[in-house]
Amino acid sequence: MRRLISCSAPSTPMKATIKEVADKAGVSVATVSRVFNNSPKVVEETRNRIILVAGELRYFPNHAARSLSTQRTESIGMLLPDLHGEFFSEVIRGVDETVQEQRHHLVVSSSHNKKSEIQAALQMMRGRVDGLIVMSADIDAKSLKENLPSRLPVVLLNCFVDDNAFDSINIDNVGGAYHVVMHLFGHKHTRIAIINGTEKNHDATLRLKGYSKALEEQNIRREEELMFPGDFTDSAGYDAAKRILSMKKRPTAIFASNDSMAIGAMSALREFGVDVPTEIAVVGFDDIPIARIIRPKLTTVHIAINELGKLASETLFAAINAKDHHVQHHRLIPTTISIRESCGKH
Repeated sequence: MRRLISCSAPSTPMKATIKEVADKAGVSVATVSRVFNNSPKVVEETRNRIILVAGELRYFPNHAARSLSTQRTESIGMLLPDLHGEFFSEVIRGVDETVQEQRHHLVVSSSHNKKSEIQAALQMMRGRVDGLIVMSADIDAKSLKENLPSRLPVVLLNCFVDDNAFDSINIDNVGGAYHVVMHLFGHKHTRIAIINGTEKNHDATLRLKGYSKALEEQNIRREEELMFPGDFTDSAGYDAAKRILSMKKRPTAIFASNDSMAIGAMSALREFGVDVPTEIAVVGFDDIPIARIIRPKLTTVHIAINELGKLASETLFAAINAKDHHVQHHRLIPTTISIRESCGKH
């Protein structure tokens, strides 16, 4: 974790020089410079001594000048649709672990999937970051190219942009949804409802596709009355479950397009005295941390969310270091099923 060092105000406002730091630490000016340029060539003991001496002398390197000379900001940008919820916090945690290892800073912005906010966030990142991780359902190649420097490395995380000019990492949404619904069929469920994600959201569209593929493979007609709108929030799952409970012929299982909606649905079922999984089984998608501790524990499509963030940041640093020699990579991350109590016996 980063530490903040609190120092008392000096009796004189004079700013220490890099030479004074070097003299007191017993090292060369070049060694001090290497420390503040995050060079790995300085041993940890010497690095810690220099940082301690710099704090005592209140020496602050001129980051603006260094940025001009190195053309590096030592910061990584991240654009997310929202900052609320366990999924996004886990992604941020994974990214930040790698960013700290690389001795950089992380700048996070949210767009709420609004075109105007996306454009403003991209423009704000210009000149402030060495690379950018973008996770936004509404991003497009035109916005990226018009609002970012052409040479700025960009990694698209679960974005679907029709352009190979950017590194991309996507989750196998279709496969994940297909396999978890097929798992429900394995428990003899044939009337399975789906709570969809946000309308026109690409993840939601692909997860619906996976659900439909499983039905088709089982020769089961997709029924519109078993398809419920949602927006990836727990309240949407709660409302959908209440509507399900009002049906004359209820489904025996629910596939929610993410865990938050699955948890909201289970809350409504519990409130109305419906047992999960005996009366209605519930499965989700994402495997957020709370899915493992709620009761009953949630069966869900597993994504290593933290590792997803790490992979995105590692990909970005590879692009930054390779500069003009970088070759874009496009990865599809497979999913697995975390089988727990909410769908019945394993």
